[in-house]
Amino acid sequence: MDYLIRFSQSHETFRLPEIEALAVIEGIDMKVVSYSLESPFCIVSLPSSAAAKQLIQRSILAMSVHELWGSGGDLSTVHSHVRETTSHLWERYMTCSFKFSIDSYQGSRTADEKVSIINSFAYLGFAGPIRMRGADEEFTLFEDWEWNSTPLGIPDPKYYYFGRYLGSGARDLPKKLDLKKRRYISTTSMDAELALVTANLALAAPGKIMYDPFVGTGSFPIACAQFGAVAFGSDIDGRSIRGDEKNRTLKGNFEQYGLLGRLGGMFTADLTNSPIRRVPLRYDGDGVTGRLFDGIVCDPPYGVREGLRVLGVRDPEKCPWVIPKGKEMYKDPDFIPPRKPYSFLAMLDSILQFSAETLVDHGRLSFWMPTANDENQEIPVPTHPYLEIVSICTQSFNKWSRRLITYRRIPDVEVDPRAMKAREERISIGKTADELNPFRKAYFSKFEA
Repeated sequence: MDYLIRFSQSHETFRLPEIEALAVIEGIDMKVVSYSLESPFCIVSLPSSAAAKQLIQRSILAMSVHELWGSGGDLSTVHSHVRETTSHLWERYMTCSFKFSIDSYQGSRTADEKVSIINSFAYLGFAGPIRMRGADEEFTLFEDWEWNSTPLGIPDPKYYYFGRYLGSGARDLPKKLDLKKRRYISTTSMDAELALVTANLALAAPGKIMYDPFVGTGSFPIACAQFGAVAFGSDIDGRSIRGDEKNRTLKGNFEQYGLLGRLGGMFTADLTNSPIRRVPLRYDGDGVTGRLFDGIVCDPPYGVREGLRVLGVRDPEKCPWVIPKGKEMYKDPDFIPPRKPYSFLAMLDSILQFSAETLVDHGRLSFWMPTANDENQEIPVPTHPYLEIVSICTQSFNKWSRRLITYRRIPDVEVDPRAMKAREERISIGKTADELNPFRKAYFSKFEA
């Protein structure tokens, strides 16, 4: 049967990938019948009403799901559709309490118009009490109007959908994890809504191990833990994890939300010098041995405030004492290890290589990547033979955007050896922050070609 999903009209490119990811998590066979970025209404085919409720229950961008009784370009078509396809269902709702409502997207109706439209469904014959709150069943007529229809005086919507309410999404969850109420955040903490969407796309769920290699104050691990996963994380700067070592700490954030039992562990490291065991890539692996993570979620540094850094010494010959001294002091809580500049493109490549070596089969990598909106300055989406691109979602700003790119770890036996052999190695060129980071250079030149 067909079902109607009512999305919020925000983060349009994220909505369908999130629902498709939730279908994978719940093991639901879902087919998209119709969807448009310009409309908050999406029709999907699902096996049952129970599956529809299960699909929507942890969605951040979907408001509700409805059993679709009829649709059409005008009311007469809707009524014909309802009579033809759902007359056998009417008897179930004859005596229960019910509520009718009208949801006009980009349009408006007077009170008299609403009453007249609702009365046009009188042929359903429902005899139960009408309750505006706490009704047993709720029926909604959704109207999809043209943009700016009210000032333009457009008399009718371009399309109608009529359905029976089944369940709501988790639209209140971002309020619970709101950064404004969180004890410990930084200037780069990801907002709760998008962190939760990222966790959904990465398939965070009970029994899964998720990892953030740029953990900061823990926005992504908290989102993953909220959905039942065990979360691990690391950061090149241990101070972001420790905070003030009292209440304002990453651990304190988990305690604030009652998620401490799902905090796996946090440590200081950077992606190029990680203590995590990495399994050499091969073509005959069993998909189980060695690899650890079910999902990797992260928002890597863009190198705008300061150039990208990894652990190491810029010029070991000029400072031969730095490495021996670091080996003596590394256990000191106040020790800040030396760092050297790193290429932005090399960092993206390192994320993909690390994920290929640590993700289980079909595990997911979801990470954010900035790019210029100008085609001539756009940074291409990085690829890897062991990772298949699942979705690319875009959040646009003025002259630049950031993408949430999600990959699936391909089983070893499905990887084309020729693609791996043909993979080009990115070589860092230059020494300054701008030379190593094309996005940083474009950002400070105001993205002028």
